[in-house]
Amino acid sequence: MTDRRQPSDPASAHARKGAAKPPRPPRDPVLASRHAAVRLLQAVLDDGRALDEPFETETRLLEPRDRAFVRLLVTTTLRRLGQIDGVLKAFLQRPIARRHGAVKHVLRLAAAQILVLETPAHAAVDTSVELTKFLNAPGLTGLVNAVTRRLARDGAAVLADQDVRLNTPRWLWQTWLEAYGDAGARRIAEAHLHEPPLDITVKADAAGWAERLEAEVLPTGSLRRRGPGMVASLPGYGDGAWWVQDAAAALPARLLGDVVGKTVVDLCAAPGGKTAQLAAAGAHVIAVDRSGARLARLHDNMARLGLAERVTVVEADATVWRPDTPVDAVLLDAPCTATGTIRRHPEALRLKKAADAEALTALQDALLAASAEMVKPDGTVVYCVCSLQPEEGAPRLAAAVGLTVDPVRPEEIGGLADCVTAEGYLRTLPFHLAEVGGMDGFFAARLRRT
Repeated sequence: MTDRRQPSDPASAHARKGAAKPPRPPRDPVLASRHAAVRLLQAVLDDGRALDEPFETETRLLEPRDRAFVRLLVTTTLRRLGQIDGVLKAFLQRPIARRHGAVKHVLRLAAAQILVLETPAHAAVDTSVELTKFLNAPGLTGLVNAVTRRLARDGAAVLADQDVRLNTPRWLWQTWLEAYGDAGARRIAEAHLHEPPLDITVKADAAGWAERLEAEVLPTGSLRRRGPGMVASLPGYGDGAWWVQDAAAALPARLLGDVVGKTVVDLCAAPGGKTAQLAAAGAHVIAVDRSGARLARLHDNMARLGLAERVTVVEADATVWRPDTPVDAVLLDAPCTATGTIRRHPEALRLKKAADAEALTALQDALLAASAEMVKPDGTVVYCVCSLQPEEGAPRLAAAVGLTVDPVRPEEIGGLADCVTAEGYLRTLPFHLAEVGGMDGFFAARLRRT
C-alpha cells in the first residue's frame, strides 16, 4: 500500500493525554455496569458527545459480557428516550432538579430495563436505589424506589400510550414527514427502535461463508448474521475473508459495475469499507481522506484483508487534491448528517441539529464539483450520503458540472425496486428489508462524464 500521508498534528494527541480520568466505579459488577451506563448518558445527553468516544473509557474495567450489556442498555434508552421521558413524567409530581441530572438518568435506565429489556423488576428497583446512594443523592432514594416500583406496576400501560414519534426530535420528524409522508416517517421511527443485525461483505464465496458464519445471503449480496459473538472471534475475521459493512453501505460501490483493472478514487475513504470492496473487485484504489487518524484505521483494515497492494493512500483535502491523471471512476461518500445510520448510532437523534445539513451542503457541493474534474471522458462518479435528509441528496447534483445522471436499475441492487426512485437514484430507508432486519438509509446517484 502506497502511503502519501503527511505527519499528523500532535495537538489532538496532547488533548487526549490531558483528558480527565473518570471516577472510580462501584466495586460490585452489577452496580459498576449501571454506573457506566449513567456516565455514558451524561456524555451523550449532557455533554453532546458521540457514544463511541467515551464508551471504551467508561467500560474499560468491565467484563466483555457486562460491556455488551451496557451498550445495549444505553442504546435502548436513547432509542426510546422520548417515550421513556413521557412515562417518567406521568410518575413524577415535579421535574428532577438539574443538579440531580444523574438521578434522572438512573430512572431512564431503570425504565429501559423494566419496560423494554424485561429485566426482573426487583433487580432493576434494587440496583437503581443503590446506584442513587452511590451517586451521593441519598435524599432521592425514596423517590427512585417509588418511581421504579410504579414503572414495574403501571409502566407498560403508560408506555403503550406513548407515540413512537416522541423519540424523534420535532425538526427531524418534520423533514421526514415532508419527504416520506406520515406512514413513511412512522416506519422510519419504528425501525429505529430495534438493534440492527450484523452485516458482512465477503471477498469471495458468499454462500460458503454464510454457512460458516450462520448467516443468510441478502438479495444485495451482503451476509446478515443474527447470532451472538464478538466480531473479531468469528471465523474468517482474522484471516481477512470479510469485513463488517451495512447492506445499504455496500450498494454504492456496486453501482460502478466491473472495475477490474480500473483506477478508482475513493474520496472520504476512511475507515475503508468501500475501499475494500473496490480493491477486492480488482480495482486499483486511490483512497483519499483528510484525517490521518481515520486513515490509520484504513491501513489496518487493508492489511488485515490482504488488499494493501491494491490501495494507494492519500491524506489530503479532497476539494483541492487532484490525481496525477484523470481516472476511470470516483466514489464520493460525502460527509453528511448521517441520519441514515440512527439504527446503529441512536445518539444521533439527540446530537444532530436542524442547521447541520445546511452547513454540510456547501462541502458536499465542493466535493462533487471536484469529483467531476477527476474522471476521464465517459468516466463515472457515484455520489452517496448515509443521510435521510432530502437536501443532502438530489439537490446536490446541480454541482456536478459536466456530469449526467446514469440511472440505477433494480437488478443492479438485488432487484430491490423500492430502493430506486423514479429519477433513477438509489434511496434506501431503514424499513427496507424490514422482514429480515432493515438497512441503513442511503442516497446515491450515478453520474457519467459527458
